[in-house]
Amino acid sequence: MAKEEILLTAAGYAELEEELNDLRINKRAENVAAIKEARSHGDLSENSEYDAARDEQAKIEARIQELEYKLENATIIANKDKDSVNVGSEVTILYVEDEEEDTYSIVGSLEADPFENKISNESPIGKALMGRKVGDVIPVEGPNGTYEVKITKIA
Repeated sequence: MAKEEILLTAAGYAELEEELNDLRINKRAENVAAIKEARSHGDLSENSEYDAARDEQAKIEARIQELEYKLENATIIANKDKDSVNVGSEVTILYVEDEEEDTYSIVGSLEADPFENKISNESPIGKALMGRKVGDVIPVEGPNGTYEVKITKIA
């Protein structure tokens, strides 16, 4: 089976590492204490606190495994090319039709967060921008049809 490549910026990698360490160090210990407390309440077959703590333990362990997998398969993108758009670029675009300007960070799909203007290289606009240069006018296939954007700045 081919190894899945997960693209991350250095900041995104650090965030995942931080979450993993928090789960291993803090959340596991809190959960063990919750299980121990629930066990002290007697009969485990009718103990909803114990069941909830065990469910939480399963969620924590699953998330730890998921994060370990992502970090093991991560490729950290160090974008040094400021001439064209790549993962790690900060791109300012002008929406041609309504002349509105927006700045986006192009990130791997794992880090995408539209509320923070972080768009995936796999999103329609991210795909359209990849490899393009300042001044390029690009058609983007959106859910409501095609629109055009012009790259005004790459940082």
